Amino acid sequence: MLQWFDNAPRRILALISLACVAMLAFGMYLQHVVGLEPCPMCIVQRYALIGVAIFAGLGSARGGRGWLMGWGIAALVAAGFGAFVAARQSWLQWYPPEFATCGRDFYGMIENYSISRAVPMIFRGSGDCVAVDWSFLGGSIANWSFICFAIMSVAVLVLLVRGAARRR
Repeated sequence: MLQWFDNAPRRILALISLACVAMLAFGMYLQHVVGLEPCPMCIVQRYALIGVAIFAGLGSARGGRGWLMGWGIAALVAAGFGAFVAARQSWLQWYPPEFATCGRDFYGMIENYSISRAVPMIFRGSGDCVAVDWSFLGGSIANWSFICFAIMSVAVLVLLVRGAARRR
């Protein structure tokens, strides 16, 4: 299995990028077909997915080691950020605050508040972030999102470590 990381690093990054696009498409399906409204933390996770998809896609576009390593590190950072936000949302769902109120939507926060006030509001979570409107095999969207971000992070990390070890 680890030989695949050595023999096909560009394919692995391309698969990660494709998986992100599939997850984004599923999120759009849940929003526009099923009718679930994303909370601010869900939207931040979408942006993290977009970042991972772009960085992994760019990393898979060319064969140079430096190119692959640079974009791989950027994808790792974006996936780690997405995992952090998904873990925070999962925590809020498992241990909801005593007084959960529905907050503004993401775009309303950005338009009406300065960035220094909007960013903490986004990560604080609102009543919508605590609600579990959809689940699969006992896990909420945030739980599954965390698992996917963690798998992507581990795959990119193994790819980077194996690539760095081969360079020596």
